[in-house]
Amino acid sequence: MQTPAQLVGFVMTHLQTNSNNKPETLCERAEQHSQRVALTTESGSTSYDELITLSSIVAKQLLSILNTEDLSESRIAYLVPSGLDHVLIQWGIWKAGGVAIPLAVSHPPAELSHTLEDSDPSLVIVNSLYREKIQEATNGDLLVIDSSELVDGRFKLDPNTPELPSVNLERRAMMIYTSGTTGRPKGAVVTHSILVAQITSLVEAWGWEKDDQILLVLPLHHIHGIVNVLCCALWTGASCHILPNFDPVDTWNRLSKGNLTLFMAVPTIYILLIKTWESAEPNIRSRWSEGASALRLMVSGSAALPKTALERWEAITGQILLERYGMTEIGMALSNPLHGERRPGYVGTPLPRVNVRRVDENGEELGPSTQEGELEITGPNVFLEYWRNPKMTEDSFRDGWFRTGDMATIDKGNYRLLGRTSVDIIKTGGFKVSALEIEEVFRQHQLVTDCAVVGIPDEDWGELVAVAIIEESSGEIEPNDMITWAKQYLASYKTPRAFRFVTKLPRNAMGKVQKEQVKLLFLDSSET
Repeated sequence: MQTPAQLVGFVMTHLQTNSNNKPETLCERAEQHSQRVALTTESGSTSYDELITLSSIVAKQLLSILNTEDLSESRIAYLVPSGLDHVLIQWGIWKAGGVAIPLAVSHPPAELSHTLEDSDPSLVIVNSLYREKIQEATNGDLLVIDSSELVDGRFKLDPNTPELPSVNLERRAMMIYTSGTTGRPKGAVVTHSILVAQITSLVEAWGWEKDDQILLVLPLHHIHGIVNVLCCALWTGASCHILPNFDPVDTWNRLSKGNLTLFMAVPTIYILLIKTWESAEPNIRSRWSEGASALRLMVSGSAALPKTALERWEAITGQILLERYGMTEIGMALSNPLHGERRPGYVGTPLPRVNVRRVDENGEELGPSTQEGELEITGPNVFLEYWRNPKMTEDSFRDGWFRTGDMATIDKGNYRLLGRTSVDIIKTGGFKVSALEIEEVFRQHQLVTDCAVVGIPDEDWGELVAVAIIEESSGEIEPNDMITWAKQYLASYKTPRAFRFVTKLPRNAMGKVQKEQVKLLFLDSSET
């Protein structure tokens, strides 16, 4: 494999510099940071100049492969592990004028198949580790290329290839798939302008600077890892240290090295880090704690952080975790302060340029009232649309405000989340999961007559995915066998971990399953 420096020299003559005086995309802004280190990965360190050059190579090759001068918002999907190649491909798609669709390496072929069918990409880029998974998901219907061939420059660049297209900020930039109340993942689309708005709001609120260094252990198919960590770092000229997978011991060792300034994760990761620290030898604990205490900021989000975990983390590291609130459709909307009191159980106040209100069941604004209401958001950070789903897009807004489906109260300007307006959305391990989607899968099992999926409280995961099942009279289901079966069709975090077998499901007079009653089946018994 060629080194970044070798590739830079190989194709420097083919690359064009964008000198237009116009508002900057994330990729254009990188030109300000020159020789600073942008990324540290298993491949080594990559400067901003190398990132610019190498991603331009990828862009040129994409245009050549698809025989066009501009991708013109064509959708490009990629299944690549976290690391240098992932960033180069993302930026290459943007520079060529395309829409980036990051796929989850943890998802089984059945889930990938839905995403690919729905997004209908012009091309799928895949790491060789996942080639068979993509082949099963696509059935050979899509153009698939190997990521190493694209990144290493094995495709021949045509010397006559025109310069890279000018990418307007209002172009579509990225589509992230998220689960909703329809039961199937849907593509939330953002433009470059929306992406920049999400980034700059956090950069301002959290005091990002070019000398910051952040450790990335979050997946790069989710807005938390993409925007909050990677994009914010690259916007400011900071350095992002990327681990290919989360490992608690490796993460502790990285945190204790003394060169990091920021860390962001979901509650489940913090809980695993706490358990790992508690099982370590005293001298190792001391080293880990001392290193973590030196960071200037640690953030928790994507799910509610248990107060016990917040207090334990502070006792171990001296760090008071900053809790915030956001979702795929809006980026981040609320945050506890960088400087000032961080209230346990609260997600803070609106971020810069983000407007937040609470409404009652009739859509009437509640103002400073302590009454609970649904959060609605508007601002330059809000997504453009659900891909090819205008009806759902329209239904998700009220008078220009995005309806989050989250209930909250407010106290002295600080928001406190109460839960979802829909019991069919489960937040587990930092992911938002559709109960309806899981039910659709389980009803395909030959021994399942009917089922109902709910989230039940769990200290480690926030909510645990649980399923109540009416069995066919002809057989008996073993929970472990069911888990193994379900993992063929569902990501691990969507797979139920708690089971109840019942003769009937609680329903109302209209025949609708009463989910709150289903939850009681689990909460009234300790057996799982």
